[in-house]
Amino acid sequence: MSLPSTVEAITIPHTGGVEVLEKTTIPFPKVNPGDIVIKVEYFGVNFIDTYYRQGLYKYTSFPAIIGKETSGTIVALPTDETVLANETYKKQGYKVGGKVAADFLGSHATYISVPWKFVYPVPDTLSTKVAAAAALQGLTAVTFFEEAYKVKKGDTILVHTVAGGLGLLFAQLGKRIGATVIGTTSTPAKAELAKQNGADYVILYPVEDTVARVLELTNGEGVDAVFDGVGKDTFDNNFKLIKRKGTIVSVGNASGAVPPFSIPRLVEKNVKLLRPTMSNYVFTPEEAAHYGKVLFDLVESGELKIKIYNEYPFTVEGVRQAQSDLTAAGGKTTGKLLIKV
Repeated sequence: MSLPSTVEAITIPHTGGVEVLEKTTIPFPKVNPGDIVIKVEYFGVNFIDTYYRQGLYKYTSFPAIIGKETSGTIVALPTDETVLANETYKKQGYKVGGKVAADFLGSHATYISVPWKFVYPVPDTLSTKVAAAAALQGLTAVTFFEEAYKVKKGDTILVHTVAGGLGLLFAQLGKRIGATVIGTTSTPAKAELAKQNGADYVILYPVEDTVARVLELTNGEGVDAVFDGVGKDTFDNNFKLIKRKGTIVSVGNASGAVPPFSIPRLVEKNVKLLRPTMSNYVFTPEEAAHYGKVLFDLVESGELKIKIYNEYPFTVEGVRQAQSDLTAAGGKTTGKLLIKV
């Protein structure tokens, strides 16, 4: 098919609040020989988008295209002969017209050109809407539970906060493995949703003492692992409720970045502390292909259910509202936020 000379994209001229988000027309992206070109149908909205917009994570130049998660259909395949001969590439079964999800910074545009290893084939039985809702958080959940801390049957884990898109996936995977899942959230309605998705116990952090409740539920021992997507507001208490030789996985910064801290704090209980990024668990083509298959097999089988909170229009107002809703005080959203292109 013939490709357009320009694309529409969500961009920012500089860092700032949601008011810096713009919808602009820019030249069609450069297509490298190892790239797959995708006609985009959905954007996934994630906290990482807001981190880049605010300047917590750094763009190298401006204007910058926002976003990291998309889904759509393939319109062009790589032309590099070494790529076409690569065994992992061949096993992925890419084809023009095939449904895919992509994890690539600066991809909230109507067409994107992405190195093939960042492109994940989507089963024919799944929609691109579900694919966009599943990709980034799903890959984070399956890789973190395998590599940041390998969750095992009989473990007790704590998830801050458990009713968001990623938290619900953590709860489902934990229950599937046979772990006891304790979660924190802000309202009774969110607590009920978390329990429906596998959480065994849910602590309402605005009215309950999280540390005291966790220690009560674990007979004073604490949890084997904490998966903390909140950051600054919950970080210190994690050391009070983690088990001796436990693992704290700092997943995100919803309340702000964790401030610098003293390494000797780990000594009291021989605690392990990680601040991983999913992209370093799917760094090689082989890793990406493996975890992409694990994720979409779970989604296709129904073992991992994807909850979509809302779908927003591809307008400046829609994108600004989505990011505002995602970051609203008290955790307004449950599940995944999408932009329909």
